[in-house]
Amino acid sequence: MSAYHQLLSATIDFLQQQKSRGQRHVQVDPAKLAALMRAPQATQPHTATTQQPSSVGTKADSFAALREMVQTCTQCPNLVSSRKNVVFGVGNESADLMFVGEAPGEDEDEHGEPFVGKAGQLLTKIIETMGLKREDVYIANILKCRPDTPGKRYGNRPPTGDEMATCSPWLHRQIEFIQPKVIVALGKTAVEGLLEQQVAITRFRGTWQTYRDIPLMPTFHPAYLLRNQSLTEKRKIWEDMLSVMGKLDLKISEKQQGFFLSK
Repeated sequence: MSAYHQLLSATIDFLQQQKSRGQRHVQVDPAKLAALMRAPQATQPHTATTQQPSSVGTKADSFAALREMVQTCTQCPNLVSSRKNVVFGVGNESADLMFVGEAPGEDEDEHGEPFVGKAGQLLTKIIETMGLKREDVYIANILKCRPDTPGKRYGNRPPTGDEMATCSPWLHRQIEFIQPKVIVALGKTAVEGLLEQQVAITRFRGTWQTYRDIPLMPTFHPAYLLRNQSLTEKRKIWEDMLSVMGKLDLKISEKQQGFFLSK
């Protein structure tokens, strides 16, 4: 499917969801409408006197248009009213490796970027220990808005099933555009959102799954290591990353192989 048709499909899905919710009218951003009107031209037969028409629009253009659509999403009024920023995603839009978490927290809501708090800093260390940089991979969440916490000034809550069902189509479109070779699902909520089934993370962790023909590795959320910093638990997550590195044919050094082993 071309980038243009992916964008068109995402728009249709959004409008169908709005219709199912009883919405009769939607506001249309002129820039988004213009992007949809840039339909690919039909390919003309090649002759000595004619040239193939250049493709209209690029993957980056369409991904940017998808980002704009997500930024203005109002499907969850409770999240819209409490959010500071929509947290779309960050990283290499052609990455081989994609990390998916559950939802933005307070720090992410403040900065508009996923995994920038303490758990995010730990994820960055994990990525760097793999021999990669944060900008080499793509990072996103099941939910694009921070779950609201009425009456509470602090703390986070997991997304509800309805919130995940409403927001996950945006993530599905992101994955279609990026086409990663491997996805790492960080925590129970991320695994359930991608596989669309309830799971026991302790049983699924470290076992390869499949998301729409893409290998998916379930592992613990980095926040888990902030609560439990034993070498045993660190090694579990690191073994998952070693498996991911192997799947991507990344070089694994003897030093990397021995991280977090008891001495």
